[in-house]
Amino acid sequence: MFFASKQLDINLENKKINNYCYFFRGFSFKEKKNFKGAKYEFLRIPQSFELYKYTKLYLGQIALEENQFLKALIIFEELERNNWKTNVKGFKVSNIKHNIGLCYLHLKKFEKAEKYLKNSVILYEKNKDTIELVGAYGDLAGLYYEQYKDGLAIPFYIKAYNLSKFTNDFTSKQNTAKNMAVVEENRKNLTAALKYRKEYEKWKDSLNNQNRIWETAQLEKKHAVQQKQQEVNVLQIENRAKTAEISRILYTVISLVVLLSIIIYFFRKNIKSKKIIGEQNKRLNDLNATKDKLFSIVSHDLRSSVNTLKLSNKKLINNLKAQNINVVYELLQKNSAIVGSAYNLLDNLLNWALLQTKQSYFEIKEMHLFFAVEHLVYNYLPFIKEKELHFESTISKSAKVLADQESLKIILRNLLDNAIKFSEPNDKIKIYIETSKEGFLDIVVEDSGIGMSEKTVLQLQKDTIAISEKENKEIIGSGLGFQLCKSMIKKNNGRILVESELGKGTKMIVSLPKPFINE
Repeated sequence: MFFASKQLDINLENKKINNYCYFFRGFSFKEKKNFKGAKYEFLRIPQSFELYKYTKLYLGQIALEENQFLKALIIFEELERNNWKTNVKGFKVSNIKHNIGLCYLHLKKFEKAEKYLKNSVILYEKNKDTIELVGAYGDLAGLYYEQYKDGLAIPFYIKAYNLSKFTNDFTSKQNTAKNMAVVEENRKNLTAALKYRKEYEKWKDSLNNQNRIWETAQLEKKHAVQQKQQEVNVLQIENRAKTAEISRILYTVISLVVLLSIIIYFFRKNIKSKKIIGEQNKRLNDLNATKDKLFSIVSHDLRSSVNTLKLSNKKLINNLKAQNINVVYELLQKNSAIVGSAYNLLDNLLNWALLQTKQSYFEIKEMHLFFAVEHLVYNYLPFIKEKELHFESTISKSAKVLADQESLKIILRNLLDNAIKFSEPNDKIKIYIETSKEGFLDIVVEDSGIGMSEKTVLQLQKDTIAISEKENKEIIGSGLGFQLCKSMIKKNNGRILVESELGKGTKMIVSLPKPFINE
């Protein structure tokens, strides 16, 4: 059937015949359990086709076989609503009701499942459909068993078992015997359970023998098809021999066209490759320039830190000899601050390098902002107290954002570190949130420290690493930490806004996406 319908589809343009081809191919695939191929063919059939209702029926059966119960339910309920209530060959209302009941059963809607399964049982009893009735009894019993209604389930299992004795269907006999064995095992009636188990194994062996006979028949059929195919191959070879001369000329022309196309393709590819190489060279030069500038800035900062630490250690040694404890304490605090600053610079450099080379692990997911901020504040509280700053965090426990946890910690750490660094004793630092539009949450790190000039703010917002300065040209830092923050915020699908005024403080606003709320 499949081979013949395929030939029809190839040789004829008639749409009606093509629809029959799709239908028969889909049916063949369905019978062979090739559901993907069956669905592809059935979905090509328009609603105007006279056998369209059978197409819908088969699509519903396929969805049921693939455990797509909601999809199958929609199809079968549509068939039921269309009032196709006349039983014709291959299209039974009882089967549709039974399938709807099965869908509701698997969807755990037991009340509706019971209604449809009972209706299908009544129709099967009326039409004396023995094999279908065995299955319906078993499914109705399974419905009750699923709800632990053993008293209702067992009579239907018994009915299914007794009725299966009057059929020649080994599968029905096997399934009903197995169900009875399970029932008796649950009743602790092991003698009866063993009896049904033996019967189940007997029908299982019979079914296997039947399957072997069927497989033998299939092999014979396959052999016959192969012989027929050989005859077709001989005819095709003869036909190709007759058209060989024409084909040779045609192949020559096609070869020349293909050769010309290949030459044009490689010519264009060569031009495109040169263009790409040029762009890559430009980007590489830019990256090298950025790298050189970065190394220059970082080496300058590290050299300044190490030199300051070196001079401070000399003073420390001299004051230790003189036993100036207060001065020693002040110098140790200063050294600790210098080392901490150098460590943060190196840590930012490492994270920036990992980000540029795409080696950092990055996973955006829903996370609680409160715990990330609390962990950060806990680590920085000694520095806040040491510098005599007033700190306040009003982040609520319910605040959530979509972000990578590790990169968010780095962002907040750099912003809080800068707020502490550029604040004077008795200044205030606040961390709080504001709800913005377009599904974003604003995280604000605000300080009342020394602030920045408009020139410095504009310099920070450029996508380059540059030295930031005070109004008196005092070096503040490399700007690497802020550029790292900008890169990570961008990778988290967020944005950052800087508001600052010299002598009045700075406000850093980080906007990150909020999680979607399912209504």
